[in-house]
Amino acid sequence: MRLNMNGVHMPLYEHVFISRQDLSNAQAEGLIEHFGTVLADNGGKLVDSEYWGVKTMAYKINKNRKGHYAFLRTDAPSDAVQEMERLMRLHDDVMRVMTIKVDEHEEGPSIQMQKRDERDDRRRERR
Repeated sequence: MRLNMNGVHMPLYEHVFISRQDLSNAQAEGLIEHFGTVLADNGGKLVDSEYWGVKTMAYKINKNRKGHYAFLRTDAPSDAVQEMERLMRLHDDVMRVMTIKVDEHEEGPSIQMQKRDERDDRRRERR
């Protein structure tokens, strides 16, 4: 937890959400910006975000086999997080939302991004 300007503890959160596969990459990344703005309007801030791309899911959700995955690290009061989650769940393009409260954010890219970078490196080595 960190203190904001008023001396109030601000918990740290990590969020993953899955949006519909028929969105363009730009639209999916626009959702990240939109929900970051929602947090800012409610006294929180988006510390970091990652767009993980389109991934195949283990099972269908709303007749979709794939989805755009996005990861957010936030520093926000619980009211701001609740409002963001409420809007995510009401948004037609968002299929799933998961929020986890963490003690501290890990530095650097998430494990998903590290895996993608390793795959890219292996592909370059083969050429």
